Amino acid sequence: MKYLLGTTCLLALALSLNVHAALPDVGSAASEPQFRELYKELVETNTTLSAGSCTLAAERMAARLKAAGFPDSDLHPFAAPDHPKEGGLVAIYPGRDKKAKAILLLAHIDVVEAKREDWTRDPFKLVEENGNFYARGVLDDKAEAAIWVDTLVRYKKEGFKPRRTLKMALTCGEETAGAFNGAQWLSQNQRDLIDAEFAINEGAFGELDAQGNKVAMQIEAGEKYPQNYRLEVTNRGGHSSRPVKDNAIYHLAHALTKVEAYEFPAMFTDGNRGYFTGMAKIQAAKGNKDVADAMSSLVKDPNDAKSIALVSEKDPSWNATLRTTCVATMLEGGHATNALPQRARGNINCRIFPGVTPESVKTKLEELIADPAVKVTMTETRGPAPPPPALTPKVLGPFEKLNAQFWPGVPVLPVLQAGATDGEFTNAAGIATYGLLPVFGGPDLGNIHGLNEYVNVKSLLEGRDFLYRLVKIYADEK
Repeated sequence: MKYLLGTTCLLALALSLNVHAALPDVGSAASEPQFRELYKELVETNTTLSAGSCTLAAERMAARLKAAGFPDSDLHPFAAPDHPKEGGLVAIYPGRDKKAKAILLLAHIDVVEAKREDWTRDPFKLVEENGNFYARGVLDDKAEAAIWVDTLVRYKKEGFKPRRTLKMALTCGEETAGAFNGAQWLSQNQRDLIDAEFAINEGAFGELDAQGNKVAMQIEAGEKYPQNYRLEVTNRGGHSSRPVKDNAIYHLAHALTKVEAYEFPAMFTDGNRGYFTGMAKIQAAKGNKDVADAMSSLVKDPNDAKSIALVSEKDPSWNATLRTTCVATMLEGGHATNALPQRARGNINCRIFPGVTPESVKTKLEELIADPAVKVTMTETRGPAPPPPALTPKVLGPFEKLNAQFWPGVPVLPVLQAGATDGEFTNAAGIATYGLLPVFGGPDLGNIHGLNEYVNVKSLLEGRDFLYRLVKIYADEK
């Protein structure tokens, strides 16, 4: 990641940042109860695809903006007629300079399914314990969604007059392939409404080590592409008292073990090269010489299999950012306890490295399985896979400067996001989209998508204040 700045640009940027750094964070502590109330309401509004309503969550956020003084003309709720519960909201905060391009604040408000019987606490009740908030969506992605609404409310109440117009889009459908996706719909049907020079979205966070020490702050520099593949075996079946080797479940099981055993080759982009270059220095400073040396080696020589293997084995996140990954996520088979199975299905969820096609991954799965009884089908395609935007000084400079003020000594690292975000749709629509959420999490990533999802309260509140200040800086940039 290389860029050049002229002396004049550097001076102007520094002056701008210093002015904003000197300003007090007006109303941060005083407005914290307001944020907590807003956050609680959003988290406790069930927005799962099966039983929830993003439309209701969006309506509740719109009501808060309206109560803060936003006119109806600046609030744009939307929902497709055939998906009435999967609606969203676009809010406009007008800027002074009508010629300056806007900034888009993007967040999804739908969440992954959560069953009460599996969780220690009710997944749709916000619980504060041990310095953490617990509930489905407290981090992914209602943390950023609540911060965006809260930030606009604070700006409105204090009379902030930004140079650039600010736009906020709360959308549904990010978590479920095949669902109505609000970011995709807006990009294709209301492109002018969300038009912006760049967007801020989820996709990166602050890293903690296993001891809770701050390691690095990430900014997304690209993301992998999600694709599901169905493995299916059909069979005439029969009575279970007469077992045969030609069993649909056995065929599927053997296919899955072959997929499990395979590792796709390591690949490199500017994102993961930059990450491992920076992380090598961090690991060296922590005394982890073998890991540091391996990271430095694999950056210099992408064919260094020994170093790649060492780094991959140390951390699943490191492995995920190095290669395409495929993993079994769902199973289904048989029709009766006393019958040979007539059908067995499995779902393989792949996260595909930039530049690799979904079709080539399907071909590889078929080659690995090497069993004509197992049919491999590529299910619904989520959307486009555009290249990541460049990390320009206009975006990176203020972020790095503010990060140094909040967390001195914590470096900013680019990251290739192993998951997937709605940035794929806005990037494809020509709106450069950067993933950043300055909230720190440990190696378990706050159990997002899993049981007992959580986020540290102090870190969330710090992230709230960070983004409040960062967006102000961006909003007044020339």
